[in-house]
Amino acid sequence: MVAGPTATGKSALAVDLAEATGGVVINADSMQVYRELSILTARPGPAALARVPHRLYGVLPAAEPCSAARWRGHALAEIAEALVRGRMPVLVGGTGLYLRALIEGLAEIPPVPEAVRREVAERLAALGGDAFRAELARRDPASAARLAPGDTQRLIRAAEVVEATGRPLGAWQADPGLAPPPGLRFAVTVLLPAREPLYAACEARFAAMMEAGALDEVRALDALRLDPSLPAMKALGVPPLRAHLAGEIDRATAVERAVRETRRYAKRQTTWFRHQLPHGADNVESLEVYDEQYSESLSQAILRKVRKGH
Repeated sequence: MVAGPTATGKSALAVDLAEATGGVVINADSMQVYRELSILTARPGPAALARVPHRLYGVLPAAEPCSAARWRGHALAEIAEALVRGRMPVLVGGTGLYLRALIEGLAEIPPVPEAVRREVAERLAALGGDAFRAELARRDPASAARLAPGDTQRLIRAAEVVEATGRPLGAWQADPGLAPPPGLRFAVTVLLPAREPLYAACEARFAAMMEAGALDEVRALDALRLDPSLPAMKALGVPPLRAHLAGEIDRATAVERAVRETRRYAKRQTTWFRHQLPHGADNVESLEVYDEQYSESLSQAILRKVRKGH
């Protein structure tokens, strides 16, 4: 398992590991699953795809929301298929919830009806973060206490679960749910570079995405007229570029906002991976954290450890 914030070179490292071990790369990024978002999610390009097999990239339309439980089911199927074929499964991504769901298991929360999702999102838009959070506190005080008013995605999730099921999110998460997968052990590698080089990488990568046609990708996504509350419509870069296409802001402002959002996201990911990784899980064989981005020398050092361990 290769994890870490965006723009750290995780995908390149995963390809190196898969190539060296006769493996297959399995996506663990919540946005790279969407078919319509190739450029803005930095999906692996032709060169990487030619080196090793890749799975779970672009497998869902943007109109279908993906969840940790849904991804987990697909990932376990791909892991099983790889093992049957004698290949090493190499999971890679920056979606911490997905990775933790695979290692630790997941609460079996019933699906929330689309009508409830829409109603909750509209209520947040009407009330604003502070008032919405205060309203949530009356039904799910634990979630409201731990979430900031600006954490709209998690506020909506907590509100829609309690609205649809009558039980707070924490109560569902405390249930046994889906157990860790039997028979699997994980060797986890995490890239956590310092903030300044990470931010510089985020900026450089978004500039490259714009050169590669990110605006046209968002234009095509916009043409589908999807519900703006769908996860794919909130992918990094999509909202500001949509605002630019709608004539609300100029291109430079859109790029500036997208880079700022990406930096903030990378900061949140860094915090999560520093404090939320399952250090003590019985099925984690090893956990190696590197305070640098991908480089050939780092890749070779990690490969030597992998070969020694296997």
